Amino acid sequence: MARLCCTRYELLARKQGWMRICGIDEAGRGSLFGPVVAAAVVLNPRRRIVGLDDSKKLTPERRAELAPRIREHALAWAVAEIDASRIDAWNIYQASKQAMLAAVENIRPTPDYLLIDAMELPLPIEQKPLIHGDARSVSIAAASILAKVERDRLMDDFDQIYPQYGLCTNRGYSTPDHLEALRRYGPTPLHRFSYAPVRESTCWAAHATQESLPLTADMLASAAGAVPPAAEQS
Repeated sequence: MARLCCTRYELLARKQGWMRICGIDEAGRGSLFGPVVAAAVVLNPRRRIVGLDDSKKLTPERRAELAPRIREHALAWAVAEIDASRIDAWNIYQASKQAMLAAVENIRPTPDYLLIDAMELPLPIEQKPLIHGDARSVSIAAASILAKVERDRLMDDFDQIYPQYGLCTNRGYSTPDHLEALRRYGPTPLHRFSYAPVRESTCWAAHATQESLPLTADMLASAAGAVPPAAEQS
């Protein structure tokens, strides 16, 4: 039976006396590049947002329409990210959990009930993890949309710095064009080296040339922790 995104879990929580019900989800767990982004959303039960669903089921255009509505009508919302270096240090499960924790901690007032996509958080707050929660709970769906839209925005920004990797279209995932770019140029400092396709790709520093990878200096600055300048305009 297909799961339907609805208000069932929010209604059950309110019947139990909980008032500030927060949906939590993340985006980018399977990506080879960049941060994992989490969002937390407390929807306003009096301001229904039509069309909320798992962000993966929605077109980019539809997500772009819904995200500002969520931000405008929600009682509270927050996003947080964990970068690639910490993903490599901790593993993606722990990094996703830390991103979710940071998002919840930025919500004011503090939620009293959490609906989380397939995870439990070490917080003294009543919570319910839901497998495929982004397709079952409107609160989690709203969080999934905000997380996805924010992460896509970051990928568009990074695409200006590392245009060789097609981040504006593949979003850092292991698409054929991204894997080919890894073979050709090697990984950037913002790739996740704990992921096999990145780890196994040829070292970028040994093969980069000024013509094929014009931002080598910026990449080295990024590796050292500096913020790279905007990409040069042709």
